[in-house]
Amino acid sequence: MAYVGDALTTTWADRHPLALTLLNARSRVLVLTTNQLDTWSYYLAAGARLLISDPLFYLLGYWYGDGALLWVERRSKSFGEQVRLYERAFSKAAYPLVVVAPNPWICLFAGASGMRVGVFFGLNITGTLGRLYLIRRLGEAFEEPIGSVLDFFARYRWPLLVASVVLVLFVVWSDRRSEKSEIGALMELGRDPDAATGTDRAPDDSATEEPAEEEEPLS
Repeated sequence: MAYVGDALTTTWADRHPLALTLLNARSRVLVLTTNQLDTWSYYLAAGARLLISDPLFYLLGYWYGDGALLWVERRSKSFGEQVRLYERAFSKAAYPLVVVAPNPWICLFAGASGMRVGVFFGLNITGTLGRLYLIRRLGEAFEEPIGSVLDFFARYRWPLLVASVVLVLFVVWSDRRSEKSEIGALMELGRDPDAATGTDRAPDDSATEEPAEEEEPLS
């Protein structure tokens, strides 16, 4: 859904703002669509889209614990560095981070740390609504520049659509080629606990142990 929303941002931002928000609620999309949506539509659609995946990452952390964190760190160098930064920050300010930045990694840490479900949802919902409120106010303050961007999208709708689709297809192809697709990685995590934790299986001592010498029969 997010990939489709990325591809259609320049085409749907002015024509179908509600549908675009449901597909992709990144901050840049919300800034483009907020002035075209009434209050209820904006908060319900954007809030639901932002919150729908957070419980899933929380459960990944809750079910797999440190194994989930190591799995994410080992998936790629860039992901690993980013996750380690979040991990250090989370150890010092868990509650504020769930409020201020409830991204997938923070939700993962919340589950892995054993944060209570009620506390997690309370902080997460509060932070998400606060973020939406700030974007709403930002949209009102910069309504004219945002309108100019939407006019530019409308003027060059088809060239921008083609460019967006090509760019998104390249990103998807690159992820598939490097075997970093999200669904495939999650299936790997569920199938192979050792791959998730990044640990090697302990060698089977029985396979390397020297066979015991046969005792000579008693005469």
